[in-house]
Amino acid sequence: MSENTIFRVSSSPHIATNETTSRIMADVLIALMPCVIVGTFLFGIRALAVVLTSAAAAMFFEWAYQKITKQKITTGDLSAAVTGVLLALALPPTIPLFMVIIGDLFAIVIVKQLFGGIGCNFVNPALAARAFMVAAWSAPMTASYATPFMSGPDAITSATPLAILKGTAAEGIMPSITEAFMGIKAGCIGEVSGIMILVGFVYLLIRGVISYKSTVTYLVVFAALTYLFGKTPFSLEFTLYSLLTGTVLFGSVFMITDYTTSPSTDKGRYVFAAGCALLTFLIRRFGGYPEGFTYAVLLMNICVPFIDKYMIPKKFGARKKAEQKQ
Repeated sequence: MSENTIFRVSSSPHIATNETTSRIMADVLIALMPCVIVGTFLFGIRALAVVLTSAAAAMFFEWAYQKITKQKITTGDLSAAVTGVLLALALPPTIPLFMVIIGDLFAIVIVKQLFGGIGCNFVNPALAARAFMVAAWSAPMTASYATPFMSGPDAITSATPLAILKGTAAEGIMPSITEAFMGIKAGCIGEVSGIMILVGFVYLLIRGVISYKSTVTYLVVFAALTYLFGKTPFSLEFTLYSLLTGTVLFGSVFMITDYTTSPSTDKGRYVFAAGCALLTFLIRRFGGYPEGFTYAVLLMNICVPFIDKYMIPKKFGARKKAEQKQ
């Protein structure tokens, strides 16, 4: 080694990667496309109009806010588009478009931008907007949903399988397990087809965008609680219906894996996912609202700083305080 050798010392991180925010968000949008396509096929062009309106409104509100506040325009990172599509897929296809636009305004401006923009919001913007819309317009959001293949002015609305399971709907025909998995049932645009959600899940895993740990932990804990302590204990059929109806499957893939509002450590992600599953089960089992996923995740989002605080990995070579005293 020559005397003229120069060593460069720089601050972490030292990992070089080609991943960018826009690339990750583009992958999420691609993973959501199967749900968009099947939702359009099942519920007609009205469902596609909801998705396109929501994506466009979300990007507009982000651009407008940053323009007014003279910030750097970041709509090109596609994070606003992802929020808009996620919100749309979690809505019924019959929702009025003006409600969708107001929901996007709440998600982007109130939940995201007022807290500093991407990476600074402490709750999931799409889920927060959905909770706001349920509180503001409970009837259009929860009363009834379009029946698949019945779009347009002649669309027939019916209770969701989840409402029938809960007992809050007096009338309704339960689909078979196969129909529930394929998506031939009333429900929100993106959450009805289990198979398309899993297609998106596999794509995100292959691309390395998300880890399977949070999703699998959530589904296993929720299924175990439902099977052991559900309305119909020890019923595999009831457990499968609970997994395949509502936002459970869709949310476990696209919501609890959100980078900003989930813990930063593996242990923390396990705790976060298990907590989301427990709260979802408790709300569904003992609450008056058939679907508990939205509020479960929002409550756990608030707990993320505490989870990160107590789930810090032990430093390499560090010893416990008791060992140090000895």
